[in-house]
Amino acid sequence: MSDDGHQHTGHERVPSRQRRRFPGISSRAYEHPADRSALVALRKLSGFDTVFKALSGLLPERSLRLLFLSDSVRVSERQFSHLHDMLLDACYILDLEKVPPMYVTQDPQPSAMCIGLDEPIIVVSTGLVELLDEEEMRAVIGHEVGHALSGHSVYRTILLFLTNLALKVAWIPLGNLAIMAIITALREWFRKSELSADRAGLLVGQDVRASMRGLMKIAGGNHLHEMNVDAFLEQAEEYESGGDLRDSVLKILNVLPRSHPFTTVRAAELKKWAESRDYQRLMDGHYPRRSEDKDTSVSDSFRESAASYASDVKSSKDPLMKLVTDLAGGAGDIGGRVRRGFDGFRSPPPAEGDTPGGDE
Repeated sequence: MSDDGHQHTGHERVPSRQRRRFPGISSRAYEHPADRSALVALRKLSGFDTVFKALSGLLPERSLRLLFLSDSVRVSERQFSHLHDMLLDACYILDLEKVPPMYVTQDPQPSAMCIGLDEPIIVVSTGLVELLDEEEMRAVIGHEVGHALSGHSVYRTILLFLTNLALKVAWIPLGNLAIMAIITALREWFRKSELSADRAGLLVGQDVRASMRGLMKIAGGNHLHEMNVDAFLEQAEEYESGGDLRDSVLKILNVLPRSHPFTTVRAAELKKWAESRDYQRLMDGHYPRRSEDKDTSVSDSFRESAASYASDVKSSKDPLMKLVTDLAGGAGDIGGRVRRGFDGFRSPPPAEGDTPGGDE
């Protein structure tokens, strides 16, 4: 049920509490600028659809669907009906007319994904279902529906396919290097898409504390009485601002193999967006419509993306990002600061009383 009391055709279930609905909402309303610019550019490329149709013949789309149909439980009115209600509700709120099939698969690791080339399917693990309460799960399902609305499932499926392919051709050095380069680029895009989908989850759940709790549980398990959202967010602050240049490099190396951003970072990003004017305007009903998507300017999206990155670098407390800002501002003694920052990568400092060697 929407805030005006009407129900959407085909989505007969009434949500457990009243939530705002976003008729005709474009995925651009919640997409992270970097994610959005990449997607708009891809959608505008001539021949893009042809390339993906050709790829779809190579990717195991049908076998993927049959696998989940045969070895997972399909969510419906008769199976996991509470999840079915949440799925209908999420599609109703984001005005996604075709409800994607959703499956629960046996896996103690809490996880969820939205995959598929022709049509998206949502898969959640038993570990996730058992870990989260209703409002937390609602945000996760909204997150996956956000992926579906943005068209992320196509790129996610290709990422999974290429990752598996990389394992099979690991013995071919050059082939593996080429595939790993593509996988690394896709992972960078996918990490940005996760921030977008977190926002979609908040639009569906409309409970920022529940979104935070869900992310916190994914990081630390079902021990809410032992955890605190504010302390969890302080970890993100410490992660971003702590350490020196060596730590900044280690952070980059740590995140490269991951498809998802670190959980504390996701929580901090979502909180920042929930407190922004953009989010408030969206909740007030001012948002881009799907009907306007065809008129979206690629150059405007890239400009927004560049502005977002520049703002992130400028406001970042990370030592490496501060160095970038100082370089841009022409700060003095940059060379000395870089040298001091990376001294720890070389030999340890001389013990007290030792005489350091001459100039290097």
